[in-house]
Amino acid sequence: MSTPNSIRNVSWAVVRAGTERRHAYRKAIDIHLNGSKISEITPAGARPTGPGENVIDGTDMLALPGLINVHSHPSTEPGYRGVREDHGVPEQQMTGLMERLQAFRLPDEGRVPAATMAYSEMLRCGTTTACDITVPFDGWLETMARSGMRFYATPTFASARWGMSAPQTVTWKWDEARGLQEFDKAKRTMDDADSHNSGRLGSIVFPAQIDTVTPELFAAGHRHAKETGRLFSTHICQSVVEVREMIRRHNMTPIQWAAHLGLLDSHTLLAHCILLDDHPQIRWHTAKDLDLIADSGASVAHCPQPFARYGLAMDHVGRYRARGVNVGLGTDCAPHNLVEEMRLAIHAGRLMSEDIRTIDTAGAFEAATFGGAAALGRDDIGALAPGMAADVVLVDLRHPLMQPARDPLRSFVFHAADRAVRTVLVDGEVILADGQPVHLDPEAAAATLAEAQARMIRDVPKIDYVQRAGDAIAPLSLPVQ
Repeated sequence: MSTPNSIRNVSWAVVRAGTERRHAYRKAIDIHLNGSKISEITPAGARPTGPGENVIDGTDMLALPGLINVHSHPSTEPGYRGVREDHGVPEQQMTGLMERLQAFRLPDEGRVPAATMAYSEMLRCGTTTACDITVPFDGWLETMARSGMRFYATPTFASARWGMSAPQTVTWKWDEARGLQEFDKAKRTMDDADSHNSGRLGSIVFPAQIDTVTPELFAAGHRHAKETGRLFSTHICQSVVEVREMIRRHNMTPIQWAAHLGLLDSHTLLAHCILLDDHPQIRWHTAKDLDLIADSGASVAHCPQPFARYGLAMDHVGRYRARGVNVGLGTDCAPHNLVEEMRLAIHAGRLMSEDIRTIDTAGAFEAATFGGAAALGRDDIGALAPGMAADVVLVDLRHPLMQPARDPLRSFVFHAADRAVRTVLVDGEVILADGQPVHLDPEAAAATLAEAQARMIRDVPKIDYVQRAGDAIAPLSLPVQ
């Protein structure tokens, strides 16, 4: 497919409002491209179509900047489809995270198919940049590059693994030597990503969780991020179990301990960061975590969906943003649909604050674009404007769920979502055409992933702490007659 030179007669567009981190509508425009960049945005027809110019017709289309997913696990989470949606452990304050990860492990042959399906889903909802967080596996970087998306490879490493000895008891199995080996492998993988010939891969330093990494390994990871100019991230404040364990170890909340170690700065992206000291499910005697985050300049990757499944929500996203914390959005688990995360961020924010004004459509869209770009240290993505990367999403205004198109961004976020996305460009290259990925085959991947998931469920008794069957931990939603 040849590279377009322009997108003509766009009916509606969300463009950058001046130089601010704000968006505005424009109607009836042409978007002119110069290779991987937007060169100019003009009124429709202001510049004649040149001979041989490759044009995309934007008639009856809404043009959006590509969405930015700052936290996701694409190579494993599609394998949990049908497993994790209703799974939680009441004795662990409803989270299913620790029990699931000690019992269900997707085999290696399922990783590339899972990533293929997840990347395709990301594309179909208009995501053009994403962070992929996982233990490295064969074919990982190649699958990212083949998708055509812009990715930050985020290989994890840890000094401990979660286990269980009873429903109410989580254990930490420490192996510091293994953690150092994983860190060495992560560094090699990050180097490979940064030098990849696709030109669309980067990397992030990611010690896995605040409670599974030693202070020494955290310090080494943070130092490596500084020395190489990479971002630094970790999972933090994602479960009551974690927060209580960190208080037991250090008499500090996870945020306070991270600040004590010097891990919070403007190059740090805190994954989830829900259970602060003053959260209703924590109520620690301090109330300073939010100030520590804001004053450090660290960003937060907000992924409302997986936690809402456990009955947990950030308290609340509007409060973080009002305090000056940069918030980006991620999907974390399947579905990897950032439009649905925008919608849920709005709903959960209003529920927790009991205030419709805490976050609106524009605010959620800013988080999924400008917020993500700032979290990744980028000023060339997340908006439609001259000089920005040509990451463009075209949404069909004729889709019934986009009609009537009085306010097309609201129609997109609250109603149509991925169902109306037709075309996606990254760096000026079309990588989703007519709603289908150009370089990926998710249908072929689905069959392989189903086989890998079946094996994962069969193997649960071999690794579960009391040898339960997979169907006993995560039974079907209805009985089979």
